[in-house]
Amino acid sequence: MKILLPVVALLGAASLAAAEPLPNIILMMGDDHGWEETGYNGHPHVKTPTLDEMAATGLRLDRFYAAHPSCSPTRASFLTGRHPNRMGTFAPGWSFRPEEITTAAILARAGYYCGHFGKWHVGTVKAESPVNPGAMGFHEWLSHDNFFEMDPSFSRNGGPPEVFPGESSEVLIDETVRFIERSREEGKPFFGVVWFGSPHEPYSGLPEDLALYDDLPAKYPDKKVRLTSNETGLPVERPQGEVLRERYAEITAMDRAIGKLRTYLARNELRENTLVFYCGDNGTSVDGSLKSPHRGVKSALYEGGVLVPGLIEWPARFSGPVASRLRASTSDLLPTLCAIVGETLPDRPLDGLDFLSLVDAGMEERPAPLFFWSYPVRQIKTAELKPYIDPRLQKGTTPLVKLSRGLPTRNFTNFHHPSLAEDRYAGARAVVDRRYKLILHDTKDGGTKKELFDLLEDPGETTNLFAKKRETAKVLQNSLREWQDSVLNSLSGADYGAGEE
Repeated sequence: MKILLPVVALLGAASLAAAEPLPNIILMMGDDHGWEETGYNGHPHVKTPTLDEMAATGLRLDRFYAAHPSCSPTRASFLTGRHPNRMGTFAPGWSFRPEEITTAAILARAGYYCGHFGKWHVGTVKAESPVNPGAMGFHEWLSHDNFFEMDPSFSRNGGPPEVFPGESSEVLIDETVRFIERSREEGKPFFGVVWFGSPHEPYSGLPEDLALYDDLPAKYPDKKVRLTSNETGLPVERPQGEVLRERYAEITAMDRAIGKLRTYLARNELRENTLVFYCGDNGTSVDGSLKSPHRGVKSALYEGGVLVPGLIEWPARFSGPVASRLRASTSDLLPTLCAIVGETLPDRPLDGLDFLSLVDAGMEERPAPLFFWSYPVRQIKTAELKPYIDPRLQKGTTPLVKLSRGLPTRNFTNFHHPSLAEDRYAGARAVVDRRYKLILHDTKDGGTKKELFDLLEDPGETTNLFAKKRETAKVLQNSLREWQDSVLNSLSGADYGAGEE
């Protein structure tokens, strides 16, 4: 396998050839699918033949990060190129804002036909929502407010929920194929965003997929994990072996659905100039955590909470397997796509990188740090704040497979934040700059726990170097604080211009 650090050279090449047709683009994301849960990354059990083939023939991003260790925030970054705290998407159930500029809005301007399929989770999907997929730039959508399982319910273009019989990942890919056909009838390149519901709990699987993992209950009989019951929607404790059997069945079904899309593209002579991307939205959930070289799980800022699978296929722009250890993030998607299609970047602070600038500079390392910040939403005094969106428009309609805060649908929230007072820098926050990673945690006594890791020598984050490398830590901490100031300025509404706050 060829090893190449500046992956951006491959991605940016398209925009350098103005005479070539615009590429079709499909961006896919799994739900709670961690870095280690693929065959190509050496997992001892899970079967992902499609993702393994993509890794063996396309571009493998070995250090690809979700911008946040949880769902809604990462999705906001995926669409906007900005850290989710800039728009008040602090945690699952916090929407983003109507003023945000998305990849769909930009690519629609460039002539693309844009569709969203699956989990939305950055606001409600009903017609009157100011942040439904249509309002945020997509021409059509078949989407859910939150998560779903077998025989999912989706809203088509904001309409009432409809039940779609079948395995959910296959349902989404079948709808994506129909969307591609419609784009071809329109004579436009297509931009499809497919956000799977798998492998988020509660779990379910087809008999043929479950059978692949029939040995797991006997291998892991002792440890109990807490998750949601598919029957009642309430929390239960179950043996981890049983849970893993169902979780891995979902991953394998999702993998097969991705393979179905790749087969369709090949048979219809679309594969050559279609960019196909896959990643996860955060690290593996605690109930599914088994064996990983990384510390931490979903919700943590350690590598296990934010490192996810990252794969790209685009035969027209690169051929043969390429492995990159360049650190990249979901926030990089918008600026990268702008570079590919020749569109200008939004005139506001972005946290992702324009890959073309890296190519032009001959860079082999990311020239700017990656920042992470999990703001403690429980500290936000919401009763004192003005809702950013009418709460009636933030009430979900698509039914869940489990209760969310005691409700059968997912509701959302967002607020105006003139300031965050004394809590403005609170929460777990981290910065990764080249080989070093600094993580700051608030402690119960009002102090700060500080950890510095050398990710080159210690990717498992086992040895805290803070006491030995205080100068390095100080530089990183100052950089982190400066970035937090920028984020808080965005949160106030300053990026949207006068009159928006």
